[in-house]
Amino acid sequence: MFKRLSLLGLAAGLSLMAAGCKHFQPLDTKPLDAAGVGYASIKKLEALKITSEEIPEISKMRSAGFSDDSCVSIVEIYHQRGKPFTAGEAVAGLVKAGVRENTILELARMDQLGLGAGEFQVVRLAGLSDAIILEMAKHEAAGTPSLSGLSLGKLKNAGLRESTLLALEQRGIPDSATDQILAMRKHRATDKEILRKFAGT
Repeated sequence: MFKRLSLLGLAAGLSLMAAGCKHFQPLDTKPLDAAGVGYASIKKLEALKITSEEIPEISKMRSAGFSDDSCVSIVEIYHQRGKPFTAGEAVAGLVKAGVRENTILELARMDQLGLGAGEFQVVRLAGLSDAIILEMAKHEAAGTPSLSGLSLGKLKNAGLRESTLLALEQRGIPDSATDQILAMRKHRATDKEILRKFAGT
């Protein structure tokens, strides 16, 4: 009986040791190096206790041209929120669309790099500014109405100026107003007249 217990104890001990070895396996940072992350930045990321699941996400955004410093900053933002960094694809898409790094970091601070990030990418590709993207994100984060990316694109195509679109977005004009604005434009309403009509709340 004693021998059997000893064997069971030995088996349990070996299992714990194996689990421990697995737990303390060194992190494979070669994908980061291959993506162009510098040695100093890899050390900073290790200090943030990145996981093996986060490495491909970081590699995606670095490969797209997101700088080392911004990679470290965005991971830090997620970790401060108690979340793993999972937005590599979203960041890469925004970088490729021409969204500035500071704007992307601000979107991360607002926790707006989830499903809606694709819309921000479309807005940028439509030639609209980072300022409009940030206004959209602010309304999304606050749960307040605003014009969607699709509506902004339609209004831009109707000839409304960038400054007018930004003002409408800042005022929280709902998406349901798009058809009315387009109708006014069709009847030759100026940007000034449209802004006077849609003064916001």
